[in-house]
This record gives sequence, C-alpha cells and structure tokens, in this order.
Amino acid sequence: MRAQTTVGVLLSVLPLCAAAQQYDLLIRNGRVLDGSGNPWYYADIAVSGDRIAAVGKLQSATARRVIDARGLYVAPGFIDPHSHAADGLESAQLSGAEPLLAQGVTTVLINPDGGGPVDLAAQRRALLAHGLGVNVAQLVPHGSVRRAVLGMSDRAPTPAELERMKQLVRQGMREGAFGLSSGPYYAPGSYSTTEELIELAKVAAEFGGAYTSHIRDEADYNIGLVAAVDEVIRISREAGLPGVVTHIKALGPRVWGYSLALVERINRARSEGIEVLADQYPYEASGTSITGALVPRWALVGGDTALRRRLEDPAELARLRADMLENLDRRGGADRLQFRRHRADPSIEGRTLAEVARERGKEPVDLAIEILKAGGASVVSFNMSETDIEILMKQPWTMTCSDGDLVPMGEGVPHPRSYGTFPRKIRLYAVERGVIDLASAIRSMTSLPATVFRIADRGTIREGAYADLVVFDLGRLTDRATYQEPHQLAEGMVYVLVNGGLAIDQGRFTGAKNGRVLQRRPGE
Repeated sequence: MRAQTTVGVLLSVLPLCAAAQQYDLLIRNGRVLDGSGNPWYYADIAVSGDRIAAVGKLQSATARRVIDARGLYVAPGFIDPHSHAADGLESAQLSGAEPLLAQGVTTVLINPDGGGPVDLAAQRRALLAHGLGVNVAQLVPHGSVRRAVLGMSDRAPTPAELERMKQLVRQGMREGAFGLSSGPYYAPGSYSTTEELIELAKVAAEFGGAYTSHIRDEADYNIGLVAAVDEVIRISREAGLPGVVTHIKALGPRVWGYSLALVERINRARSEGIEVLADQYPYEASGTSITGALVPRWALVGGDTALRRRLEDPAELARLRADMLENLDRRGGADRLQFRRHRADPSIEGRTLAEVARERGKEPVDLAIEILKAGGASVVSFNMSETDIEILMKQPWTMTCSDGDLVPMGEGVPHPRSYGTFPRKIRLYAVERGVIDLASAIRSMTSLPATVFRIADRGTIREGAYADLVVFDLGRLTDRATYQEPHQLAEGMVYVLVNGGLAIDQGRFTGAKNGRVLQRRPGE
C-alpha cells in the first residue's frame, strides 16, 4: 500500500515538474520552417545547452532568455556543402565568420574541388586555434592526395602509389571527414582516370562518406558536360556512395540549354537507385583563376616551374596561346572575365580582361599571358544562362552552396557569393521570381545537405537536434553584395544560434565563437 501511494505521488508531481522546467532560451511565436520542405507552422522552440529541448506550444515553459519571433521565420541554420572559407576561418581576423553568419550559415563543408591539406588533423587544430564562429566539416581532397604521391605528373599511379593514395584517404576518413572531394577539371586531378577516382571513392564509402566533384568538364573543354556528369554517376554507382555534382552548371554559350540533359541523366540514375545529387550557387557568374579558366592542362604538367618554362619557350608559347584563345571563346569572350584579385597589380581588380586590354592596347589573350607570367590572378567568369540556373535550381536533389571564400573586408573584389548566396536565393528566386517556394529553398540549405553528407542532428528543427537556428525577417532579408562592390554583408538575420549560443542577437554580432569542427562518427 505504501509503494502504491509513493507511485501515485510521483505521477501527480511529474507533470508539474515538466511544466516548471526552465530552459536556457525560448523562441516564441515564430513561423517555423523545420527544414523538411513542409510549409511553415507556428511553434515555440526551447533550447537547453547546445540542443533543441522541445518544439510545440510551450505556453507554460520559462527560460532565462525569451525571444519573441512574432512576424519572423525560424529555420535550421544553413549548411553550405561547398565552401572555400577554411583559410579565412584559420585566421584570427576572420575566425568569427561574420560574412557567413550574416547569411544564416552555421555549418560549412571545406576542402572542395579536390583542394586543401592532406593532414586533416593539423587543419582541425589550425581551425580551432582562434575559435570558430561556425561549424566546420572536412572533406578529403583528392587533388592534394594525388599531388602528395604523384606530384604534377600526368600518368596513372602504380599499384603501390594507388595503395598509398588509398591510405591517405583512409587516414582522412578516420580523422572524421565526411567524404572525398575531387576536381578532375583542375590539375593534378585532371590527370586522374575514372578508375582511380572509383578506387579512392570506395575508401570513403567504407566510412559512409560521400563523393563530391567539380566535374571534369562543365563545357566542352575535353569530354563534354554530359559525359562529365555521367562520370560522377558511374563513380557513385561503382563505389556505392552518394555522388554530388558540385556547383552544377552549363558553362559558356556552347553548352547553354544542356541543363535539361543533366536533369534527365540524374533523374534516370536516381530511378535506378544511384544516389546522385547536385549543389548550386544562385549566380550567373562562376569564379576561378585565370589559369583555371584559360590554361590547357597539358601546360600545367610538372607544376608552376614547368609552366613558366613553357611561357618562355616560343614554340610552346605559340601552342599555349592558341589553346588559350579557344578557351577564351568557350568562356564567351574577354568581356566576360572580371578580375577579382591580382596582387602584382591591384588596379585591374573589378575590371574585365577586355577593358584592361583595350586600355593597354593589347590583345586580351596576350594580356592574360602577361598576367600568368606575373603570377596569375583570380577571376569572375560570366558564363551561365538564367534559364539553366532556374531549371537546375528547381530539382529536389539540388542543394544550395556558395563556392565562396572568406577574405578580409576591402581585400580584392571577390565574387559576391561569398557574402550573399543564401539570402539571394531566398529573396530573388523564391520570393520575387517564384522559381521555387520558400520551404523548398530552406530545405535545399538545411535538411538536404545534412542528409546527403550524413551530418547527424543538424539541418532540422526537432527535439534533440543541435540548436543551430536562424530567425529572419523575410521582408528585410537580402544580399547587398554586387560584382563591383562585393564587400557588403547580407541583411535580415535577426538572431542566429550556433550550438545553442547566440552569434547574432537582435541583428548584431555578439562575437561568440560557438562553432566546432565536426567529425563523422562511424555508423552515421
């Protein structure tokens, strides 16, 4: 009888305890876009520590801090599956990641396109040295792995060399990487065969990782755009892992309209059970280097020293110039290349190759060669059609990415995607043009990349998930960065939480660095 009385008392007290629970933070009255793609709904969100503790009508809940999100939208923190922000995040000046937080980005995947360090443990230490404003997930970079074993040689690896490459990929995956990135468009990744990429992707697959690729050809440089997408599909099929066509596009007038063929290829592969997807930035211009845009890959065999030697050899230079002219035509001409950064001559930054060439009385290709001799330059390349952008954006397998870097305010003329990608997609393509609906845009930035890369407990609003959250004013949400004046922060984020801590509070940066270097756990 005594035991029954005790149980009865406990049952009567438990609801009172739950009702009296105090949370660290409570977001009330917001329109919740939970990342699933469902339409918004009203709910309160309670945060305890670094996790979401409850979601629903929490009228009786109390918290140390209550945010009234009436008239605002609440979504999971945005996940950027293709970011070049690593170098910036390692610096004391940029480790707070304000240009990312202003967009609502709370997690970035780094080392894309096959580039970045092979030693991920050392990179992780460097990233944590000054604290992090956002979460960071690492990829193993194929190009760097190949270069560590084969240098800039244009040949297949021997069995022993391939095994060494596998060991480096395995080491990176054991360090917690979320997959393998490749860039067979760029040297030295361009010297790899599909079979080499399959063998290394199989190692990533052993750990449940994904494969993401700056494909071998986004135009008609070599195998062609469609065949390059087919290569990703084949690698995904034979290695048995998710395959991502990263920053998917049809680059240059020669391949405008090919988006429909890409959609058909990817849909057919998915119908066959192959997990292939894409990510995309919402801009008509890409970003690369003058070398990446114009220099044929044969001229890069042997590295920078060999390229400089070829630039001084009349016969080699004549061949190189002819190929650069062809590549310039592929890009749509010299007026479509805008200089982003050139340390030897900052005066050309923000101007087009055609404009500077006219001013100096030179042929554009010859000016490009001069710039190569001076160490090269980074460029913005205006080479996509809006029709292709919209067709690819509408696909349910297309994530949102920035392909952006993180540079000090006022340095160079970077691509505006570094400052505006995520608000731009929401404002321009969802709200103004209606290319996609708001809930689908949010899904492409949250639960979709979290699912593709198996990032546990992020990308959705649900009890138990990490409290990476954004609260934004849809009427004010906008990108301010332009191609001529890119160093402008996005607007409209009212609150941003990273692992439960406020990074933006009432529209102002708090200086908090609650980000982490995420590590893939076995079995996820």
